[in-house]
Parts: sequence; structure tokens; C-alpha cells
Amino acid sequence: MAGTFSAKIYIIGVNPYVLLPKEILESIFKDAKKNRGPIPVKGKINNHEFIQTLVKYSGKWRLYLNTPMRQATGLVVGDTADFQLEYDPQERIVPMHPLLQNALSKNKKAKSNFEKLPFYRQKEIKRYLGFLKSEESLRRNIDKVMEMLTSE
Repeated sequence: MAGTFSAKIYIIGVNPYVLLPKEILESIFKDAKKNRGPIPVKGKINNHEFIQTLVKYSGKWRLYLNTPMRQATGLVVGDTADFQLEYDPQERIVPMHPLLQNALSKNKKAKSNFEKLPFYRQKEIKRYLGFLKSEESLRRNIDKVMEMLTSE
């Protein structure tokens, strides 16, 4: 485990975050065998478990605190929280919705363009579609994705 620390919650734009101590970051970098790009982590915030991703923005590594993390703890910007944090080696796979998979299988250009997208963008599209509730909304958004993938 990388370690424990206390940190004040800040906000940038609409995104609450904490900065990590140098020793914690170095331990996570060592365990992850990298110090660039998004780094998956897991831990606890005031004893509530979470999984998240460390990202570097404006020259600083930040642990963003999403809504479920804050709601579970009742924390708000300006509060100080106790953290346990470590690198999470578990692969995070976002499944592709069968309707998107079917649409891509019927359109070679769209499929090729989807596969050329950066991994994070593919994941973002799959995650977004996976959260949609109604069949109508899902189909409408798949149509938009297909249009984006086939437009020149």
C-alpha cells in the first residue's frame, strides 16, 4: 500500500480534488511502474472505499473526488479528509453495449474509426452508452456515435 495521508479538498472548475504528498505519489509511481498518463488507484476516504484514477492536470497530480465519494462521506470543498491510497493493478474493462457492437459490425468504416480512437475515448463512449436507461435514448445516442465515426 502506498500510504495514508490527510488532505484538504480543493476545487478546480466544478471538480473537487486533493493533492497527494510527494512520498505517496512516488510509491504509487513505483508500484504502477510509470509516472505518466492516468494511473488507477483504490483506497479509502474517511474509511469509505473507492476506486479512482490519478491524473496530472496543470502540472499537478490530482485525485478527483466524484459525487459518490463525497456523498458517502458527507465531505465538501474546504473539508480535510483522511485517505488510504494505493495503486490498483486490476484491469478496468468497460464492456461494449451489444447494440453498439452490432452497429459497428455492420459498418466497416465506423468500426475502423472506432478502433483508431484513443483507448480513453473508446472507454468514454462505451461507459456513456452503458449508463443510458431507455432503449430510445440508447438507440439515438448510438446513431450519433455512428454518425461521428463515419463523417469525414
